[in-house]
Amino acid sequence: MSVSFFIARRLSLNSSKGGFSPAVGVGIAAVALAVLVMTCALAVVGGFKREISSKITGFNSHITLTSVASGEDNLDSELNADSRSMIISLTPSLREIFDSSPYISDYSLQASAPAIFKTHDDFRGVYLRSLSGRDNLRFIQESLQSGSIPDFSQDSSRNLVLIPSLIADALSLKTGDRIDTYFMTDRIIVRPLRIAGIYNSHFSTYDGAYAFSSLPLIQEIGNINSNQGTSVVINVNDFNRVQENSANLMHKLTEAYISHKIYKQYNVTNALQSGAGYYHWLSMLDTNVIVILTLMIIVAIVTIISGMLILMVDKIRIVALLKALGASRRLIGNIFKRLALRIAFFGLIIGNVIALALLYIQDYTHFIPLDAESYYIDFVPVKISFAEIALLNLAIIFIIWLSLMLPARFAGKVAPARILASE
Repeated sequence: MSVSFFIARRLSLNSSKGGFSPAVGVGIAAVALAVLVMTCALAVVGGFKREISSKITGFNSHITLTSVASGEDNLDSELNADSRSMIISLTPSLREIFDSSPYISDYSLQASAPAIFKTHDDFRGVYLRSLSGRDNLRFIQESLQSGSIPDFSQDSSRNLVLIPSLIADALSLKTGDRIDTYFMTDRIIVRPLRIAGIYNSHFSTYDGAYAFSSLPLIQEIGNINSNQGTSVVINVNDFNRVQENSANLMHKLTEAYISHKIYKQYNVTNALQSGAGYYHWLSMLDTNVIVILTLMIIVAIVTIISGMLILMVDKIRIVALLKALGASRRLIGNIFKRLALRIAFFGLIIGNVIALALLYIQDYTHFIPLDAESYYIDFVPVKISFAEIALLNLAIIFIIWLSLMLPARFAGKVAPARILASE
């Protein structure tokens, strides 16, 4: 054990009147507040990223395979009787490509068709889409406002539909109601569908556009085979590598087309592309977090340095005594650096305890609401990452340690004879 560490452990942070000195108390409070704000900022931004990404992939899947003739826009890739080239057949060759790609966790055929929901006095246009893919099913289940999700693989569920709350409110519909649905193909087809459930994702861009039904119903309306649809939705093992996975899949499909293993070309789009505007908005939040972290660290450093200087004044007689006993300036500086770090540790502990308590309460109760119209979520989302919290704490300790080097050099600039003579 070093001499500076030994002495610092035994020096009190209390003032001569007992209790923490005001400078020490302010220093602890400043560090605790900085840790609290920084931890909450990281958790909230992480929560926003998770929730928004979940909504985007819930509607679009990680990767979507469409026909080249369908264009770049997902909404333009819906089933249309006048454009048979948009149809995708899930052939054995395509299945072989998907199955041989280790990053693909699951894939499924999806079909969509433009439709009109009509009541006695109003109507709404919508794309009726098959509920396909793991993430799509999970997302709609989590967004369900009333009713339930039927097993669309059963024939008994063929004429059931899930509609968004935006359309349900506009047409005054509720779970269990029947709604006349018009499909525009080479002729007008009318199907009375029963509402099995109403969902609300607070994602108005998509909520007002999509209703969900069974794949066989849409295939029947479009007069296509059971292995055909308008797209193939694909999920990958690691969403962080979705760009790399998309490029790899596109390369495989191009090679297969050139070697005549598949008969047509395909577009490969991923959620980062289809939700580019939202991900750009999330990247702006990263900038805000960096600003918050920087400001909070500066506040903590300035307060700790101020507290350290005041602590030096408070312990001036001890400094003089150590100098008289032959202590070097470096030794005295190290003593006060360790005292300042003790203040920082107290602040770290208090800040982390309060931050984690608030985050867990928010995560379970959602007691802090948000305007869903502006933020696409009706509560403040949080994502608690212990790895990020640990890294943040280590960074704070390291930065504070570096910032204390300069003021610590002044600790030894004391004339012991003058101080001790005043006793």
